[in-house]
Amino acid sequence: MTTLDLHADPVDLTAALVDVQSVSGQEAALADAVQAALLAQAGHLEVVRNGDAVLARTNLGRPSRVVLAGHLDTVPVNENLPVRREGSGDDEVLHGLGTVDMKGGDAVFLHLAATVTQPRHDVTFVFYDNEEVEAVRNGLGRIEREMPDWLAGDLAIVGEPSNAVIEAGCQGTMRVELRQTGKRAHTARAWMGVNAIHALGEPLRRLEAYEARVVDIDGLTYREGLQAVRISGGVAGNVVPDEAVLAVNFRFAPDRSPEQAEKHLREVFDGYELSVVDLSPGALPGLTAPATAELVQAAGGAVAAKLGWTDVARFAALGMAAVNFGPGNPTLAHTREEHVAAREIRQVTRVLRDFLAQ
Repeated sequence: MTTLDLHADPVDLTAALVDVQSVSGQEAALADAVQAALLAQAGHLEVVRNGDAVLARTNLGRPSRVVLAGHLDTVPVNENLPVRREGSGDDEVLHGLGTVDMKGGDAVFLHLAATVTQPRHDVTFVFYDNEEVEAVRNGLGRIEREMPDWLAGDLAIVGEPSNAVIEAGCQGTMRVELRQTGKRAHTARAWMGVNAIHALGEPLRRLEAYEARVVDIDGLTYREGLQAVRISGGVAGNVVPDEAVLAVNFRFAPDRSPEQAEKHLREVFDGYELSVVDLSPGALPGLTAPATAELVQAAGGAVAAKLGWTDVARFAALGMAAVNFGPGNPTLAHTREEHVAAREIRQVTRVLRDFLAQ
């Protein structure tokens, strides 16, 4: 089993984590290594295992609790293992699967778990499985069902890549389908049929003319988006199609509830049958929460809006303020070219150490 040194430079710890392959559903080896390291090197923490998730926490009786959460899994290997290191010092760059999404963040959290023994907030560390696959397999959902007290707190910090800048809240996402029916006919006698694909012309025109809303929440700007993402239909090269489906993705600002988002889409596509096939609510930034304000201060006041969806929404649904904060450029996530700067790993470590230990 791989031995992890949690007291090492978080950059070296990142490299060690990357070299333990942990594609979704295959996190056991990494979870074993994380559990063993916490038990051996962080005796001040209560440590438990839940499936291939490892959880640890302080029980110091502090008036507030912060949850630091990071997933252990990665997308499939794409000729980007083992880790490759270039440069030195803060100019060093680590290349490889998971350097960005999100073993750099995991390394920061593990290092802090072992080295900050008397934090000013009680702290819970959650290293979970199956984030990169369908939501029903997400380890956070299992932990919420089986060990809900382990996710309770006043602030959740999810270590997803954010360019080492605090990203508050997140947008919600909804996918809907518009289904049109027609009548089959031979294309040589097309007038005898009704073309279902053609019937999607008007919804597509509405999408093309749609003006997305821009909204300010707690001084952060969230830009909504409504886009067609797939059209399916057609029978054969000489048949008028009798069914067509248009899939649309709505990324909505966190001031809209899921019900409000659905109502809006039904107004946009008034007159058409619409069905919701996927939904994840957003999360408000929560910058007014005391613990969040302290974190922003520790980071020098820099904060941005999260435009995508992340697991901060799961914590927000539990009534907590939640932010994303981790090293790495999120646009590199899931690409063969994943790489992270040592400078960002150390910067996130410094900010969180100042926040927890000040």
